[in-house]
Amino acid sequence: MAEYINRNKRHLTWALYALAGIALALFVGDQLAGLRAARIVQTLISGLLVGGVYGLVALGIVVINKASGVFNFAHGWMMVVGGMIFWSFFSVNEISIIGAGLLAAATMFMIMTTLSSRNLRERRNLLITAGGAVALTALMTAGGGEWRWLHALTGTFAGAILTGLAVERFTIRPLIGQPLFTAVLMTLAVAEVLHGVTQIAWGTVELSLPIFVDPATGSRFRPIRLDSLREALDGLAIIRVELVIAFVLALIAFFGFILFFRYTSVGLAMRATSEDQQLAQSVGLRVRVILAITWAVAAFLASIAGVLQGGAVGLSLNISFVALRVFPAVLLGGLESISGALVGGIIIGIVEQFGTLLNASEQVGTNLAPYVVLMLVLVIRPDGLFGEKRIERI
Repeated sequence: MAEYINRNKRHLTWALYALAGIALALFVGDQLAGLRAARIVQTLISGLLVGGVYGLVALGIVVINKASGVFNFAHGWMMVVGGMIFWSFFSVNEISIIGAGLLAAATMFMIMTTLSSRNLRERRNLLITAGGAVALTALMTAGGGEWRWLHALTGTFAGAILTGLAVERFTIRPLIGQPLFTAVLMTLAVAEVLHGVTQIAWGTVELSLPIFVDPATGSRFRPIRLDSLREALDGLAIIRVELVIAFVLALIAFFGFILFFRYTSVGLAMRATSEDQQLAQSVGLRVRVILAITWAVAAFLASIAGVLQGGAVGLSLNISFVALRVFPAVLLGGLESISGALVGGIIIGIVEQFGTLLNASEQVGTNLAPYVVLMLVLVIRPDGLFGEKRIERI
């Protein structure tokens, strides 16, 4: 018997996995059998819409890991910082020109000291820095309350770039040459620092971010009611418009990044660096600059996701936990797969919604179901659905 098991160990293992999958499918099917089709369809659509934002969050994590091999545990707090900066500009009618000027000057200083290999004191670099700071300040303060979208978008862009470059410059770059695990632990420390900064600057109370509102009424959109499908679904399915808008904007940002990544010179340099840093440096690419740009891009993606999440469900420190829920999506799609980030995010979003549907406790949907699916997939395919298995040759 023992000899038979040893000879057929692989086949028996796969048979056990198949039986576990069938048992899980039967259990879920039995639970769904007692529900109306309207609730199932509504849950499926809501999971798809939530998963789109999750895919954008996963993209930021994948970008950092693909370029440097670092799993960024501070991504959730980058989302919070970006969302809070957007709220700060969006919620007031008049922006302090001093505060905007300081933000613009700091952002331009970090950009120029990152991109320029020459001394910043040179006249040309000083002019570019000063001109950029003046332009950003003007965009953040021009006009009154009717220009708040421009103020908020410009301020969020500047704040995100500054955050990403500062994190790379002062925490990640000094660790070059150290074990990779050291950089991962550093991202945990950065997360706690950003946590403290957001609490000091914006407090802990949930803030309202009314960006998804009906221009005609000034209030939130009425939910979409699938009345035409009431009879077919044996009930009424309701879809929140905020989730639809957030999903569409997340997809636009996602595919915009793909176009940037594939068809711009900076994107091509990022792709080359992500494949092999030493080879990229040997052909003249400035790897350190490209890594800094990667962190800035990831922070900008995190800020967009933070704004979308805050506008859809409310802006609070709890947004940081979205990144924790997205980690299964990253691993599920593949640590280095950009397309896998979107697929993994959508799968996890759907799994969360159905987990919440099948159990009254929201914790089951958000904290249990995604990780169960992750375990099942990684047991079968450890590199994720779209991950690449690297073969080391000596």
